Amino acid sequence: MNDELKNVVREHRRVSSLSQSDLAKLAGVGKTVVFDIDHGKESVQFDTLKKILAALNIQMVLQSPLIERQRKLAGQKDTLP
Repeated sequence: MNDELKNVVREHRRVSSLSQSDLAKLAGVGKTVVFDIDHGKESVQFDTLKKILAALNIQMVLQSPLIERQRKLAGQKDTLP
């Protein structure tokens, strides 16, 4: 797991005064999963991670330089005569 993601989840949990068990109950997942995320385990299921992020009101943003470049090119074509 990415250190930045691990740290964001851990910090949100702590600021919210949630124990690992509290967060697990809130997210509807096992407490072992929250422990695993806190410790940076590499193999956490994406659906489970999404539940934890939703419980903490954390949004994940996906960026794709390839798609952004394609969209810019498509926009330039639309402005051509």
